[in-house]
Amino acid sequence: MCGIVGYLGTNNAKSVILKGLKRLEYRGYDSAGIATMNAETLEISKIKGKVADLIASISEDTHQGGMGIGHTRWATHGIPNINNAHPHSDNSGKFTLVHNGIIENHNALKELLADNDIICQTDTDTEVLVQFIGYLYEKEKLDFIEIVRMALKEVVGAYGIVVMCEDEPDTMIAARFGSPLLLGIGDNEYFVASDSSPIIEYTRNIIFLDEGELAVIRPDSYEVRNISANQLISKNVEEIKYNLEEIEKGGYDHFMLKEINEQAHTITEAIRGRTITEKSHLFHTYSVQIILGGIYDWIQQILDANHIYITACGTSWHASLIGSYILEELLNVPVKVEYASEFRYRETAVNGDSVVICVSQSGETADTLAAIRKAKENGALTLGIMNVVGSSIARETDCGVYIHAGPEIGVASTKSFTSQVTIFNLIGILLAQKKKVNIDIINPLIDDIEKLPGLIQSVLDHGNNIIPIAQDFIDSKNFLYLGRGYQFPVALEGALKLKEISYIHAEGYPAAEMKHGPIALIDEDMPVVFIITERGYDKVVSNIQEVRARGGKIIIVSSEINDELQKFSDHIIEVPKVHHCLQPVLTTIPLQLLAYHIAVMKGCDVDMPRNLAKSVTVE
Repeated sequence: MCGIVGYLGTNNAKSVILKGLKRLEYRGYDSAGIATMNAETLEISKIKGKVADLIASISEDTHQGGMGIGHTRWATHGIPNINNAHPHSDNSGKFTLVHNGIIENHNALKELLADNDIICQTDTDTEVLVQFIGYLYEKEKLDFIEIVRMALKEVVGAYGIVVMCEDEPDTMIAARFGSPLLLGIGDNEYFVASDSSPIIEYTRNIIFLDEGELAVIRPDSYEVRNISANQLISKNVEEIKYNLEEIEKGGYDHFMLKEINEQAHTITEAIRGRTITEKSHLFHTYSVQIILGGIYDWIQQILDANHIYITACGTSWHASLIGSYILEELLNVPVKVEYASEFRYRETAVNGDSVVICVSQSGETADTLAAIRKAKENGALTLGIMNVVGSSIARETDCGVYIHAGPEIGVASTKSFTSQVTIFNLIGILLAQKKKVNIDIINPLIDDIEKLPGLIQSVLDHGNNIIPIAQDFIDSKNFLYLGRGYQFPVALEGALKLKEISYIHAEGYPAAEMKHGPIALIDEDMPVVFIITERGYDKVVSNIQEVRARGGKIIIVSSEINDELQKFSDHIIEVPKVHHCLQPVLTTIPLQLLAYHIAVMKGCDVDMPRNLAKSVTVE
């Protein structure tokens, strides 16, 4: 989860690294640090807290070298403090390293070091690795590259690392296994980072390091090697596709608010170029075909599959649950949704007749990647739905579809969720068209997809109406979110958003399940959010009356506004009516805004909520 930046070039490394760490802070913000090196000195600065605290602690006349590494931490091993902050050095001071991941055999390595009178000074698994490198360097008398490679061959676990050696002040080594890392190629300068956001200001040319690869970077050259066999590897230089402006706040107070308000645009991008209208002037008819080139060659295999699984984590899991409803309804086939963290460890019926759809905004989620690998080992076809081009999931799945939501910086996902739901609709329509089923359902669905961006904008245009609702509930300790059918996953997602950024306990349930336990919690201090659409309307109204009878405060999000709902609600939020497969896109947005405004009013750090990180690249 941590963020890594490295620089080697003719400019001052400090400014590049600190600016890069600010852009990577969504990956972790427990502590931050920087190490720079020139021909004469190695300087290290670390601090508990955010990157801004690190910047404030560094004087202008320090860190003047042209090579350096930086790190923003999400704590795994060891509490957040200065001692456990990266970068870490070995006891000799020759090697300095930053790391993202978990070294699973760090206890065994620590015992080996202790047996050789090398005592670690921190609680981190990262220090164990750099101490191990230093130990091998003294023991084996090999060069920098070979020692790092030798050390990594003994490591069990996940890592993305960048390491410097005092004896070779013009060489930097980066390596990856299980944690994302890429190399930026500039004019007489090179960059290493966890993702492309720190690099785009300087170059659009990048190389993605794959599993088990090591990059050796020098002032005038770079090379990529296989860690296990030490073979040179030829890598393609790829281009960053987004613009710098997309990772700036653009006048908004928070990235989250910006990303919520981008959703009309991101849905337009998800749809763009993926629908083709075929007209018949003779018969005065038209039809719309869905084009998804990323899965074109696998359509028949998908249709022939006996089992469809969808696996994901967090918000992506909620989108996947909606996706399962869509695929089951449009294709008339059973679909099972699995948490990736469970799927990877339990026995499933996945085999060569299965399709496993893997959903991840970042494309780097550790559990989802592990689920992909398990599915492929069992012979299944793997299909990725992801946002980040060139991500690990994009490269490891057999086929896939990008959601084209653009960079999402806010830790709490918003626009990626609605884009994922939209993509599931496109996949469902395409497969139904090829299967020639449920034409009566998909034709009106296609019509409404074209309208969706405009409908989203109408919801956003009335977003300020949610502010007084948020004001009424900032002191609430608990929330309950209830929905039926397609709106049950929306209830889950609404509750998650509130938990993530306001730290208010919230739970989502199927509305009918309220009577099987949660109703015991309802009193005059319990706000209950109902998401109501045409489907299941009468039953949900009955649930509302049950809550009203027990004094609960009622917030309604609905496409069916009428006197009845007005009578029962404390607050009501209207959204436009759209095809039921798309309705979750519209009902989710008010819940995003409700969570956002409550969090802001409570003084919470909306973009960097405590204990969370954007991309979960460790177990």
